[in-house]
Amino acid sequence: MQAAPQAPEDAALFAPIPGEAEVLRPGLRRVLAPNPSPMTFRGTNTYLLGEDDLAVIDPGPDTPAHLEALLAAIGDAPVTAILVTHSHRDHSPLARPLSEATGAPVLAFGDSAAGRSPMMAALAGSGALAGGEGVDADFRPDRCLADGEMLSGRGWTLEALHTPGHMGNHLCFSDGAAIFCGDLVMGWASTMVSPPDGDLAAFRASCARLRARPERFYLPAHGAPLHEPHARLSWLLAHRDSRERQILDSLRQAPGTAGQLARRIYTETPEALLPAAARNVLAHLLDLTARGHAKATPELTEQAEFSLVSDV
Repeated sequence: MQAAPQAPEDAALFAPIPGEAEVLRPGLRRVLAPNPSPMTFRGTNTYLLGEDDLAVIDPGPDTPAHLEALLAAIGDAPVTAILVTHSHRDHSPLARPLSEATGAPVLAFGDSAAGRSPMMAALAGSGALAGGEGVDADFRPDRCLADGEMLSGRGWTLEALHTPGHMGNHLCFSDGAAIFCGDLVMGWASTMVSPPDGDLAAFRASCARLRARPERFYLPAHGAPLHEPHARLSWLLAHRDSRERQILDSLRQAPGTAGQLARRIYTETPEALLPAAARNVLAHLLDLTARGHAKATPELTEQAEFSLVSDV
């Protein structure tokens, strides 16, 4: 899930019909789920990779219409694997019904708590941070994938890449030419990072990791394909650096909670999106605290007041 202003060109040009299987290249189709929202753009992109047998990437929300559309697109082809980039409710809930209908196993990095950093795991375990927005808490894969693990079917091969940041159990999948990048990178929005499921330090590291790879075509779970993904990754990293500077400037003026700082910084953001903005600010504050530049009073919680300790 993401929240950011939509790019006008994407809003105008990216308009697939929900439920219709659209061929993107030989052996690759996209079926858009009927779940548009400010956080999902047009809806979730489910990808069908292969011809003789299929990998289904990001089955999407558990809606009868989307299940029917996927089964119609699959037809009589066997499904080798159902791959889940991460377990937000717009990505993973249909995995189990689709598995029951096709007999294919559900593969992912792990359950919704998998892949968290020690800091985020400790904060989640202590109850210091609520988190959990949009998380599919019941998600359990049939098999967990390791970073770098290779998967293959007739006519396709994928490498699983553990790319936490948006969520601890986030995976991307590379076929050597393209990367199915889930919610880590999109053209229409910046990526939501909401602790303890989201982790800003991990997000930066995952973006830098992908930028060092050779693939030049990305297929996100929301919105249009990215034809210049490295430029987009550089923008995302620069955007986070810019947001950090804004937060530091605000802390120089006065301490504040994540919500108060969000209101100071996101002055043109609609009221309904301010809670999401506050979660993004909190991600930065936790990162600044871990790096010794900010401190939380009286303790590190979602409601804490943050103040500047040392400048960056």
